[in-house]
Amino acid sequence: MSNHPFDEPLAAWIAKEVGMPGARVARALSGGNANLTLLLETDSGPLVLRTPPENTISVTAHRGIEREATVLRAIQGLVKAPKMMGWCEDPGVIGRPFLLVSHVDGVAITDTLPPAYPDTVDSVNRLGEDLIDELGAIHRVPWRDIGLEKFGNPDNFLQRQITRWQSVRAETPVRELPLLQELADWLLRNLPANGPVGLVHGDYHLDNTLSHQDRPGLAAVIDWELATIGDPLADLGLFLMFWGPRDLDPPGFRHIQAVSRRDGIISRRALAERWGTATGYPLGKLDFYLCFAFWRLAAIVEGAYALYCQGKVDSAYARGLEYDVPALLAEAEAAAKGRW
Repeated sequence: MSNHPFDEPLAAWIAKEVGMPGARVARALSGGNANLTLLLETDSGPLVLRTPPENTISVTAHRGIEREATVLRAIQGLVKAPKMMGWCEDPGVIGRPFLLVSHVDGVAITDTLPPAYPDTVDSVNRLGEDLIDELGAIHRVPWRDIGLEKFGNPDNFLQRQITRWQSVRAETPVRELPLLQELADWLLRNLPANGPVGLVHGDYHLDNTLSHQDRPGLAAVIDWELATIGDPLADLGLFLMFWGPRDLDPPGFRHIQAVSRRDGIISRRALAERWGTATGYPLGKLDFYLCFAFWRLAAIVEGAYALYCQGKVDSAYARGLEYDVPALLAEAEAAAKGRW
């Protein structure tokens, strides 16, 4: 019997707004500094609740979850994603806004295949092909026709990302990272002209999907809170940067998609070509997009390392950034030179 403080007010709201009585919190699926994800049981089956962390100090912390609700509502039936079941902006129910989505019976894969999968290259290749095919489906979504025509600002999308994180890092430097500025300059000099525009997931990699429990294959794409309208090739670069053999050993963030780093794996270029065939988008600037993906992630997570250096956080993740950020920048430099 659940005794979670959310249970009573949440159950009443879900029964009234979603028509699923008897809701109660079963267990946490994730938490910490990221958005809190809870598995709910109801008399009509499971649901998943997504909400900002309880200790957030930002009054806009729920905006990512709200973005996720907007996207999931719009793309229903067009891509493999959980169904948007309800959105509550009233903090009076559980103390902060929350999103309800359907429960997908799947497993998140990072560095180990599920026990039911054959431990083979073929299993991993199937995942890679499924993920790249679904990324193509996301990028082909007719976003102007499904209520996303004002969702995000695609104008100068890449330039704004580069100058934003360049500025943020310049304001709070904690160590010498000459490649951070050098690569920012290179990226700005090599900005693609008139790139494609489409729905962008914003954080697309194996960890942010659910695969089938019993066989290799994609069940659903999750974690849409960074979605926007922008350059789809930015998504492609982000997915590819963690796939397969890496330029450094150990690579930065070695755990992400580590399951794909084995002999005989389908190559980044083969996956990119598969995506290009599906979308019709040109692949001539992939060096740029891979460099951008590595550089942008390094620039973002250096902020967590700064907090660690200031004594504000202390975790294995934050300590590991001493190596991970320079490693990501080294891989960005290699990508800029076509070594990927």
